[in-house]
Amino acid sequence: MRKVMTGRRTHHHEGDLVVFMVGMTINQPLRVRSWFPVFAAMPKMLEELMRDPASGLLGYRLVIGRGGPLCIQYWSSAERLYDYASDREGLHRPAWAAFNRGAKKVPGAVGIWHETYVVAQVESVSVDTPIAGLSAATESVELGRGQDSARDRLRRRFPTQA
Repeated sequence: MRKVMTGRRTHHHEGDLVVFMVGMTINQPLRVRSWFPVFAAMPKMLEELMRDPASGLLGYRLVIGRGGPLCIQYWSSAERLYDYASDREGLHRPAWAAFNRGAKKVPGAVGIWHETYVVAQVESVSVDTPIAGLSAATESVELGRGQDSARDRLRRRFPTQA
């Protein structure tokens, strides 16, 4: 069980931040041979990325919800994300090719979607919970004076923009 961090915390991160969300929809659950390889590919890619600090992946969170599996990833830059996506030596390219081949054989059985956010401003808070999300991907720190509200935290990080 993960350790609960009591009190109020936020994240600390200097530099660029990109949030990449990638999800999978299992449209035909009985077509396990169509969707399971897609499902199984993501953990392998995440393991590959986390073994290489230079990859640019800061951290991630995998969740399974009503819409299907979702992976929220935190990257140091969009360029690093795109470099991995197009890397001919990494696991992503073969997984993407296999998905496309499978999609042609059984159209509509499984779907993939993603969204990329280049973040200009960000704030976070967690209270009495294990470190997760952005704080886990970067650094978790105790909230200081003047950081009581989301507005305060944004203003402190971005005084001319908030």
